[in-house]
Amino acid sequence: MKGVFRSLQSRSSVTLCVCVYDVCVCVCVCVSLCVWPRAPPFLPTSLPLSQTSWGPGHCVRKAAAMALGLFRVCLVVVTAIINHPLLFPRENATVPENEEEIIRQMQAHQEKLQLEQLRLEEEMARLAADKEAEKEALEQVAEEGQQQNESRTAWDLWSTLCMILFLVIEVWRQDHQDAPSPECLGSDEDELPDLEGAPLRGLTLPNRATLDHFYERCIRGATADAARTREFVEGFVDDLLEALRSLCSRDSDMEVEDFIGVDSMYENWQVNKPLLCDLFVPFMPPEPYHFHPELWCSSRSVPLDRQGYGQIKVVRADEDTLGCICGKTKLGEDMLCLLHGRNNVVRHGSKAADPLCAPNSPYLDTMRVMKWFQTALTRAWHRIEHKYEFDLAFGQLDTPGSLKIRFRSGKFMPFNLIPVIQCDDSDLYFVSHLAREPGGGTRASSTDWLLSFAVYERHFLRVTSKALPEGACHLSCLQIASFLLSKQNRLTGPSGLGNYHLKTALLHLLLARRPADWKAEQLDARLHELLCFLEKSLLEKKLQHFFIGNRKVPEAMGLPEAVRRAEPLNLFRPFVLQRSLYRKTVDSFYEMLKNAPALISEYSLHIPSDHASLPPKTVIL
Repeated sequence: MKGVFRSLQSRSSVTLCVCVYDVCVCVCVCVSLCVWPRAPPFLPTSLPLSQTSWGPGHCVRKAAAMALGLFRVCLVVVTAIINHPLLFPRENATVPENEEEIIRQMQAHQEKLQLEQLRLEEEMARLAADKEAEKEALEQVAEEGQQQNESRTAWDLWSTLCMILFLVIEVWRQDHQDAPSPECLGSDEDELPDLEGAPLRGLTLPNRATLDHFYERCIRGATADAARTREFVEGFVDDLLEALRSLCSRDSDMEVEDFIGVDSMYENWQVNKPLLCDLFVPFMPPEPYHFHPELWCSSRSVPLDRQGYGQIKVVRADEDTLGCICGKTKLGEDMLCLLHGRNNVVRHGSKAADPLCAPNSPYLDTMRVMKWFQTALTRAWHRIEHKYEFDLAFGQLDTPGSLKIRFRSGKFMPFNLIPVIQCDDSDLYFVSHLAREPGGGTRASSTDWLLSFAVYERHFLRVTSKALPEGACHLSCLQIASFLLSKQNRLTGPSGLGNYHLKTALLHLLLARRPADWKAEQLDARLHELLCFLEKSLLEKKLQHFFIGNRKVPEAMGLPEAVRRAEPLNLFRPFVLQRSLYRKTVDSFYEMLKNAPALISEYSLHIPSDHASLPPKTVIL
């Protein structure tokens, strides 16, 4: 369409130019005629040529002027003809001559435009429909997401309620499991109802009169010389440790501190002969080293077999990141650290070259400590052996501090010296070994040290005894149970049940019972209750450690907060892993209960001169 209009405009312009050109030619011809030479008007035409001023020359000039004018007119006409616009070729010859053809093309083009418009309208409608469908799909997805969020919120609420209910049930179960079972408790207290004859597979124990008679004749008489034994052993150990200190160098050897009496001999419930004293011997490293204990509960993930253990890291005083801060900050030239001074520069990254550490490790090795302790005790005894009229020997080769005094008369007196490390400023001690480990398992590695609560146990029994009635029967129950267990072990061999489990059960009962329930007249009831508690724990394979994770322990005991908040430690966990040991322990326990009446009656009438035999092997120092 634009080409047609452009062609029409070009044709009109040509016509206009031709007209203008013709007008210009006419004007030029008129101008040429106007300048044609004529005679002066003032001359009379009737005068003869001789009488006028024009002569022959004048006529010649006039003829020449006329010829020149005629030439000009002809030149203008020729020029106009040559330069006429119609004689030039047409540049814009695209305009069709026939107007009908132009109209037909314009109509065809209009139809194309209408078709294009219809197509565009259909495209716009389709796009609008797609947009509407997409909008509906988005709204549907939003509704589905909202429904899912609502259902998820409802599910999360239900899960939260279930979790809260589970925690409440678990707390309730823990509270009831920490306390003695209602079936095994015999008193008029609401929490601890009475039970008559149902537990212990129907086996009965001797009555109170028989138990009292047995205790007075067998146990009390056998332990009458416990005080003299403790006094003699303590005096000898003082002399032995003093000799050990004199042989050690303060600059390179371990510093040995005073011993601490623990366990049954110092808790007044030792029953078996020979009487055995257990003594802790704390030691410290030489300067500039010191011990940094690491409890198992300070780590987030600890294997079950390492619960109750810890590690002892040997660090230098100038490398302790928890101590002096002079190595962390710039003190400046005008400031001086009073601990290290100017010449003692803090050195980081150096490892402790201590001979008691494990190879390529900063942690203290129990095997090397045992070897060092044995060697030190041997040297100390050789220094003072001339002062005594007896021999000193190692009782057990695998226990470094198991010693035995052998008199010339043939009698002997065993005792245990156990090297320990104090845990910070508490009464907890890391022990390198125990002749009777409470867990019943083996240590994971040589850098694992067993955490002992013996000092806390002794303190708890002493404090509790002050609140009990005079002549309380709690220690009598423990002594009778320990006596029965030792006799059964000699008949059937050792089992998974030990004196430490008996004492743990008693501690739980002391915490659960009122002081008035431990009168001397209730010895039979409390002994029955103690054995029932042990039976329930064996059947459930669960006996919780008395201090670890037990928040019922009074805060006055001074337990570290990390120990109070730790997960409870199951002392019967080995029974879960070792089924044969568990079966043997259960069978031995019920056989002990079966033999108890006859054993008690027999020992009430006849008291053997000695309840123990010599250890199978000794080594003279």
